Amino acid sequence: QVLLVESGGGLAQAGGSLRLSCAASGRIFGNYAMGWFRQAPGKEREFVAVISRSGTSTNYADSVKGRFTISIDNAKNTVYLQMNSLKPEDTAVYYCAAKGFSFPSYYYRGDEYDYWGRGTQVTVSS
Repeated sequence: QVLLVESGGGLAQAGGSLRLSCAASGRIFGNYAMGWFRQAPGKEREFVAVISRSGTSTNYADSVKGRFTISIDNAKNTVYLQMNSLKPEDTAVYYCAAKGFSFPSYYYRGDEYDYWGRGTQVTVSS
């Protein structure tokens, strides 16, 4: 069983920064991928970023490109999301997700992922 636990959420001002962490326990097999999704109140969950196990492949939603950076530390079984130049529209619950065995072809789709964390709240004030 794989357990994902997010941390690092909180309140930030517009233009500020936060760094989210997702610690994985258990074993994810193969060339797994780790992703971040978010869900704002009244909206559907949306893709934010994904990274391969090796860290060589990354993809971002257009809305966060140039502002957010995803990274992975395999020694710590942890994936990070560095969020800079935050905007009020970044306010959401952020979820960590993992997919075992291979990098997902449709990485932007939540149903591609096998494991999910419980989420961490990010609130950006204007």
